[in-house]
Amino acid sequence: MATYLDRILERHRVVAAGDDRPIAPLVEQAQSMPPARGFTAALRAQDALAVISEIKRRSPSKGDLDAGLDPAALAATYERGGAACLSVLTDHEFFGGSPADLRAARTACDLPVLRKDFTVSAHDVVDARLMGADCVLLIAAALDPTELVELHALAGEVGLDVLVEVHDEDELDVALRANADLVGVNQRDLVTFEVDHDRAVRMAGVIPDGVVKVAESGVRDAADARALRQAGYDAVLVGETLVTAADPAATIAELIGSFE
Repeated sequence: MATYLDRILERHRVVAAGDDRPIAPLVEQAQSMPPARGFTAALRAQDALAVISEIKRRSPSKGDLDAGLDPAALAATYERGGAACLSVLTDHEFFGGSPADLRAARTACDLPVLRKDFTVSAHDVVDARLMGADCVLLIAAALDPTELVELHALAGEVGLDVLVEVHDEDELDVALRANADLVGVNQRDLVTFEVDHDRAVRMAGVIPDGVVKVAESGVRDAADARALRQAGYDAVLVGETLVTAADPAATIAELIGSFE
């Protein structure tokens, strides 16, 4: 059965196949940039549950969340609420985002920024650095094991941290073979699109100590955050709940303090 991820990836791979820019000069340009803000380090530095706050205009399952949002204003609001990092959607066709959203958000705050997109090529990795991201997302379900290892290594070469997203133990094994030190568990089932909190709890128990653990998708409120913290997560990545909140800064503060 084709999943929403399959449809998105098909489009991204078509675009990647048509990108004939020589990669070496782009890598050299990325390596000459000022040091990135430490995304993983920012999560490790938190005494409480860290919140990665997401800037997302829409989603394939929910449609428009806030199509007209101001990424700079929202980034500043997230920082004021105590977010440890930002996640910015740059996919336009399916999520309404853009590299301009990422640049605007990063300029408006001092937080490290994840480029949230569907990374399928070396160009995607290097472009993340060139547009100003501090971290890039690699989805284990979207890449074969060799691709994941190679793209993870390239990200390190250009100064990016890497969030490797997994759904199960097999994907976790691939992430660890790539030397991932930042692993996100997506609670959303790729086929049904339903949130499975039990998966997150199960996976927290098998991710090795020393790896920063992030729970992704389906974090609705302080009770969810508390349960994930108790399961062993260091951070939660929260999008829809914050984008649609009447007071995003207060919502972040509630999530951070939910287990204390």
